[in-house]
Amino acid sequence: MDSRYYSDLAEHLDRLPGGFPPSETGAEIRLLERLFTPEEAALAIHLTLEREGVEVIAGKAGLSVEDAGLRLAGMAHKGLIFSALAEDGSIRYQAVPFVVGIWEFQVNRLTEGLVRDVNDYWNTMKRTRPVRTIPQMRTIPIGESIEPHLEAYPHEHVVRLLEGQDRFAVAPCICRLEAKMEGEGCDALEEACLMFGDWADYYVREGKGRSIDRSEVLEILAKADADNLVLQPSNSRDVVAICCCCSCCCGVLKRLIRHPKPANAVFSPFAVKFDRDQCIGCGVCIERCRMDAFTDTGDKVEFDPIRCIGCGLCVTTCPAGALTLFRKPDTGRIRIPDTIDDTWREIAEARKKASLLP
Repeated sequence: MDSRYYSDLAEHLDRLPGGFPPSETGAEIRLLERLFTPEEAALAIHLTLEREGVEVIAGKAGLSVEDAGLRLAGMAHKGLIFSALAEDGSIRYQAVPFVVGIWEFQVNRLTEGLVRDVNDYWNTMKRTRPVRTIPQMRTIPIGESIEPHLEAYPHEHVVRLLEGQDRFAVAPCICRLEAKMEGEGCDALEEACLMFGDWADYYVREGKGRSIDRSEVLEILAKADADNLVLQPSNSRDVVAICCCCSCCCGVLKRLIRHPKPANAVFSPFAVKFDRDQCIGCGVCIERCRMDAFTDTGDKVEFDPIRCIGCGLCVTTCPAGALTLFRKPDTGRIRIPDTIDDTWREIAEARKKASLLP
């Protein structure tokens, strides 16, 4: 009977943004068995992308309010679901994708066994047909790379993204923690995942991160720039998270760097323009670029624009002024959802319309 709970949960997670396709070996069930008790698995399938109170979820699951409340609180603490404080003071609960969500929420519960199980799943996961929809994350340039004459919308400029926020938290990067646990990775900034608003509250409340103020956010962003980290915020105007990512640990950037044309695969409104005549061949851009867009040719460097993801890291440190950002054509019309919940709903609906899901 327990196995059915996990099969149902796997199907439930596959309906969420990002999906949770089956593996060739049943690794997805072993992973869920490590994360969820049978009782938690049975309850989790009743949560949706809408934030709901304990009474509503208890009714759907056929549990008493007291039992449901205890289980939901425990699941939120374990990072299996999301919780947020409503205006009336009650706690609301919400399903989250496996990525971005459950996996990242394991940052304070990471073990060698969990790393082994999640990698076993990812390495044996059945490949599905890509769905044309928006991503959960996007790439924006570091603020100093955006020159005054370059039009940038508030959701495209990291400092302006922070203007409407009043609660901040930082957490360790789970990608770097995982890599180090496997004897790999890098020495880049470890506390590199910034959270805002309800997500900051959740991370602090459940012991996954620590509360910080706006000035420390800016300090972390400066350190991320110094460590050549790419900024990847949630794909929403009201940002809930900004990940500061490297291409040796981050799953998204590791996939991008293996892509033959990263510029076509990334969700970014900007790209770099290279003035070869201005180049002095110092090679700083080669060190800064996370996508191997620059190569050394001796007295100059060569730039491959199809590998540029518009992160701006090379622009701010070019001593010759040979590199500048420009806006890609038509990117001003790219629609960014207002909230991450809106983003998730749109992705889930696109997956459903693609007939991948019931």
